[in-house]
Amino acid sequence: MLSTELLVHYRQIAQKPLVVVDVETTGRFGWQDRITEISVLQASLADGIQHQQTDLINPLTDIPPRIVQVTGITQDMVDSASPAADILPKYLSQLNQGILTAHNLEFDYAFLKAEYSRLDAPFARPDSEQLCTVELARLMLADLPSRSLPHLVRYFKFNVGKSHRAEADTMACWLLAERLLTEILNESDDILLTRFARQWIPLRIAAKLLGCSQTEGRSRLEAAGVSSRAVGKGTSSTLMYRRGAVERVIATQPSSSQLSLELQS
Repeated sequence: MLSTELLVHYRQIAQKPLVVVDVETTGRFGWQDRITEISVLQASLADGIQHQQTDLINPLTDIPPRIVQVTGITQDMVDSASPAADILPKYLSQLNQGILTAHNLEFDYAFLKAEYSRLDAPFARPDSEQLCTVELARLMLADLPSRSLPHLVRYFKFNVGKSHRAEADTMACWLLAERLLTEILNESDDILLTRFARQWIPLRIAAKLLGCSQTEGRSRLEAAGVSSRAVGKGTSSTLMYRRGAVERVIATQPSSSQLSLELQS
């Protein structure tokens, strides 16, 4: 979406109830790893927090030592907890209400879908009812060195518990969403669009906005004098561009009707 479309999109979301979720897990992949802790918080900008619920879950498998070190969730803690089959069904109605929200939603959503699939209770939410606060932070806080949740907790001095525990991370995600969405509701269009313009977007997104391949998009941006920066190393590096610079190139593109006239002349 272009900046003007994003502005409309987030203002609409800001007026709806949010269901904020965080899961701690045994690993990185929903299709093979398992949830060890879940927290769900229901809130809205109008009414604040209505409810929060948190449970440890027995993953019925071992937690790798490196994960224990990060989360502080030990094998003994989950061995005495109930399994997903007993815990997750009671969260399903909550998760199907409002805007599904998480910090790096793609991660949490993948685990939720996998776990509910194992329980023969398919879970899915349309894109229009999802909010990733990582993406929102990238848009609104483009010049911060990091948009990781622990970094943002320190930056905003949120009074929450230990990071990488579901209850604390869900609360931090809500406080972040509340702050940024409130700014989007209250700031003027000009101020917000200026902030949006500073966002760094990867080449694949820039090319999508331009309506072309990544190879063509890179060539067109270079031809227009748009500077880039490389993130990552070697072959895994990604070219990043300021959103505003990309959108200025889009604004100079001839419309489809203009192209048609040029082809006919």
